[in-house]
Amino acid sequence: MNRRELADFLRSRRERISPADVGLPAGPRRRTPGLRREEVAQLAFISTEYYTRLEQARGPRPSREVLAGLARALRLSDAERAHLHHLAGAPPAPPPGPSREVRQSILDLLARLPQAAAFVTSATLEVLAWNELAAALMEDFSAVSRRDRNLVRRVFLGPHHEGRRLYGVSDADDFARHAARRLRAAAARYPDAPEVTGLVDELLAESPEFARLWATHDVADGPRLCKTFQHPLVGPIVVNCDALDIADRDQQMVIYTAVPGSPSDEALRLLSVIGTQRMDTPR
Repeated sequence: MNRRELADFLRSRRERISPADVGLPAGPRRRTPGLRREEVAQLAFISTEYYTRLEQARGPRPSREVLAGLARALRLSDAERAHLHHLAGAPPAPPPGPSREVRQSILDLLARLPQAAAFVTSATLEVLAWNELAAALMEDFSAVSRRDRNLVRRVFLGPHHEGRRLYGVSDADDFARHAARRLRAAAARYPDAPEVTGLVDELLAESPEFARLWATHDVADGPRLCKTFQHPLVGPIVVNCDALDIADRDQQMVIYTAVPGSPSDEALRLLSVIGTQRMDTPR
């Protein structure tokens, strides 16, 4: 435990937060920047005396519960929370489960890719965010439940509309192997996350193919870089596939693009106009 660095870090984080940031009245005669020590202690559910001793580099090593309270009270980022734990001599515990929160900058980037089908997946391959062209190419993710947006569950358990496995993509069988390996790696990173263990148990019980792949103990490999979608409205679309890691959230952005000027490029442009409407269905 580095008491002096911990004290300085707590003070610096406290002084950057205004009372309004945490829903407290500013009050008169406030002589210090940011929050008062007693306000941080109140928000962290610890005594003012204990918090004061921490800022004076005189306190005992705080427990994980105290550190969690301080991180919440001081509105620490993930990196700051990890730094707090290391200063206190208590490395942070593994995250409770895969992050489902997509950064606003990533959401903005999705919207700025109108000629590419792009989406973000979690560590368990749940589709968390997508742009309009991805919805037109694959499906309208906003119209299905969170459960049905998980691509691992989708490839092994369906539904397979009109006999097309995973949106009619050409490498569905390869993707199934890749998905099983990705899920095994996620299970190692989040061994106690009910979301992960529950998905694995469900797939083991309901998909002999998944059970066979799971038994190999293979871990993640790279996805195929080129694939073909058999789209029900515009026919085959050949796309390049790039997966960009969002390391701090354990997420990936997947981007499908067609060769400029190719028939597939024209098909994607047509899809961007059609959107998610079904032209073959009477209105």
